[in-house]
Amino acid sequence: MLAELTPALIAEVQDAAKLLASAQRICVLTGAGISAESGIPTFRDKQTGLWENYHAEDLATPTAFARDPKLVWSWYQWRRELVADKTPNPAHVALAQWQQHIKANHQQLTLITQNVDDLHEQAGSTVSHLHGNLWRNRCSQCKAPYQSNPEGSSNSENDTDFTDTLITCQHCGGYIRPDIVWFGEALPVQAWQTAEDAAASCEVFISIGTSSLVYPAAGLAQLAKHNGAKIIEINPNPTPNTVVDITLAEKAGVIMPALIQAITEL
Repeated sequence: MLAELTPALIAEVQDAAKLLASAQRICVLTGAGISAESGIPTFRDKQTGLWENYHAEDLATPTAFARDPKLVWSWYQWRRELVADKTPNPAHVALAQWQQHIKANHQQLTLITQNVDDLHEQAGSTVSHLHGNLWRNRCSQCKAPYQSNPEGSSNSENDTDFTDTLITCQHCGGYIRPDIVWFGEALPVQAWQTAEDAAASCEVFISIGTSSLVYPAAGLAQLAKHNGAKIIEINPNPTPNTVVDITLAEKAGVIMPALIQAITEL
């Protein structure tokens, strides 16, 4: 795997591996780029088909759902169909393997994601979702969780078929919505606390496939740096982030297996 990289990138990977092998506490933040490598469109990609005249930012809001719940529900059902057959890529798999390796070495790795898919879970990782989970639903009024398929399905969290028909809450009669953090909504308290604690206490913070534009998650690297952590960025298009110590300018699916190989060989 290392042999596939350029000599300069190999040197950077080896530097990162030494840093990570000696760290007791590591925090990893993943964004849309890691899922894009599995074929999941990013939020900023142009909509296609029936949705090409809509902007994602205009649909993913409480106001949009209140105005036209069927439109927003239908869009999310379409998004679920797009994601349903996607599988973890080598980056997801490497992260899951690394979590197990780290446990055995009595290190700590906290994995945080901005993504709403369940590819990390499918790969075997334990992960904290900052922006919710595409396969979960809840009531838009009383916030009670809604599960239509208690026995589960092929997706680890999938409790939804793809019908466009609106569903009402059995407790209060409110419309069921995706359990996603929409624009203008607060992040889940427990997930954000986990992320803040991990970023503030880690020795190395890794950003994978994220633009570092969406706050408050984008502030986690700054929080880690402020508390003395080294920052590693994995992104084929590096961000102009001045806090980064090591930049690995390649796809996560290429870098992560090579990085884990380098760590385990030390």
